[in-house]
Amino acid sequence: MRPEDNHKTTFRTHEGHYEFSVMPFDLTHTLATFHSLMIKVFKPFLQRFALVFNDDILMYSKSEEEHLEMALGTLKKHQLYANLKKCSFAQQRAEYLGHIVSQAGLSKDPTKMDAIVECPVPKNLKRLRRFLGLTRYYKKFVKRYNSIAWQLIEQLKDNFK
Repeated sequence: MRPEDNHKTTFRTHEGHYEFSVMPFDLTHTLATFHSLMIKVFKPFLQRFALVFNDDILMYSKSEEEHLEMALGTLKKHQLYANLKKCSFAQQRAEYLGHIVSQAGLSKDPTKMDAIVECPVPKNLKRLRRFLGLTRYYKKFVKRYNSIAWQLIEQLKDNFK
């Protein structure tokens, strides 16, 4: 644990205040706890104009004022504060989890699609599963993805015994 984060673990007993200098066992799930909190805080906005994934909050809106009011106002209402060094505001385009978010909506990241296209032909069952896992992430962008993937599995199944 970084020394500058020790104060975040402060607790009080009848003998005084204490801070951990290493991550205590009970705090190993802080990311999951934080994620759950963000889901509760931003629940009214989720899937409408906000996404929460682990420690990322992605909000999109029509105006900068509306955006700042929704993002920072919601945090303030719940007595939470943003670390402005880690924030980006008023972006016209954002790369997020292999997608591009812009005024045009959600699209696939072309660099990720190039990686899929350039992926070598799977030579065994393990590599086929990896390839299908990789492509499944973008199935919403591929018309009839499930039938294509099923055909691939059926065609190659006999070769992997």
